[in-house]
Amino acid sequence: MSRLFQHLPSVDSILTALTQDSGMAKLPRPLLRDLVNEFLDIKREEIRAGAVSSPEELAFERLLPVVQASVRVKARPHFRRIVNATGVVIHTNMGRSLLAPEAVNAVHDACSRYSNLEFDLTSGERGSRYSHVEKLLCSITGAEAALVVNNNAAAVMLMLDTLAKGREVIVSRGQLVEIGGSFRIPDVMAKSGAVLREVGTTNRTHLSDYEQAIGDKTAALMRVHTSNFRVVGFTGEVDLTDMRKLADRFGLPVIDDLGSGTLFPLAIAGMPPEPTVQEVVRQGADVVSFSGDKALGGPQAGIIVGREEWISRIKVNPMTRALRIDKMTLAALEATLRLYLDMDSVCRKVPTLRMITAGYRQLRSRATNLRKAILTAVGDWVNVSVRRGISRVGGGAFPECDLETALVAVVPKGFSVSEFRHRLLEADTPVVGRVEEDAFCLDLRTLASDEFRLVVAAMTQACSRLAS
Repeated sequence: MSRLFQHLPSVDSILTALTQDSGMAKLPRPLLRDLVNEFLDIKREEIRAGAVSSPEELAFERLLPVVQASVRVKARPHFRRIVNATGVVIHTNMGRSLLAPEAVNAVHDACSRYSNLEFDLTSGERGSRYSHVEKLLCSITGAEAALVVNNNAAAVMLMLDTLAKGREVIVSRGQLVEIGGSFRIPDVMAKSGAVLREVGTTNRTHLSDYEQAIGDKTAALMRVHTSNFRVVGFTGEVDLTDMRKLADRFGLPVIDDLGSGTLFPLAIAGMPPEPTVQEVVRQGADVVSFSGDKALGGPQAGIIVGREEWISRIKVNPMTRALRIDKMTLAALEATLRLYLDMDSVCRKVPTLRMITAGYRQLRSRATNLRKAILTAVGDWVNVSVRRGISRVGGGAFPECDLETALVAVVPKGFSVSEFRHRLLEADTPVVGRVEEDAFCLDLRTLASDEFRLVVAAMTQACSRLAS
């Protein structure tokens, strides 16, 4: 055993060889050294276990390709690009909405250059970071004032802390939702210091329920969008216009948490009707919150719009600074909002809207092209066909909406779909799809044409490894 240990190559000799590779030469040398030591430690364990029995197995020329492959895999960044072929457009676990090129360019400029983040170019003095997007938000939504924080959960917390701390907020029992990550409205309300006063039943709430609950301790009436679920059948909820009239009688604000929220009337594209932010503001909500990185198609942000009377109070809450957005988010959000100034072209320019509204014929045509590319590259290892399927919007939006889509269904020859799926996750650029009817399916709704080469490369790697 000791003789075998002596035949292990030295760390320095391997490092010298690895740095001849242009890709690995760019890696930090301490990282390379750690990965080489890790590899050699594994070899020592194999020697002790009797898995290595001859010096030839430890020859430098024999080990070097194995070391290179190991280092190449382990040196990859942990946070990296993947291909989303699941058909879920706003995929919570995969970064949600993709940014438009205009927003990407704005983020690059914000990161690589100094900016007027909090510098007023008119006065030459300190300015407000929110001025870059407030006018845009007011112009698009019709609100009097606006504020942006780091996500919608923060927005809800901030609104309640400012307007209702220590007092009651009346909410319909059917709207006490829990969304992804165990985000529960009752818990957020408790954390903000507001006191929940639930009214009505799970499926039906009447205006009289709100009226009877109003008392000296009432701070606001609140509506919460049910996001990723729907109650159907014998149901009823209070119209916002009626809630506004009731609130006016008692001098109370109406808070509306729209969750995902949308600035574009997607019903035009055949989607189920959803209230837009503009409609909610017009119907009388005093303060409205919604996400920037869901149906809006921008960066992660919690956007608050509404009447100046209430927004001005939220702006001076000390929590606002703790929850504020950074320059990259601000740059991306402004660039995205500017696209909404032209509602005729926004669906083409914002990737999230473009994917949601893509038609079946277009998707099938692209699916046919991808099928040909896969067959050309790995046709000996897989069978490939084009099928009809269903996509989802995701992100807690339009939970009942089935989007007709085209799927490229790949069935491996000689190995299981599960093995094939696992190998695709190990590729240089991982490909994530879904398994349906014993096939690995790629949904063209979330798969861009310039990603076809990445899919083909991942499948080539997967088939080669499985066949070896």
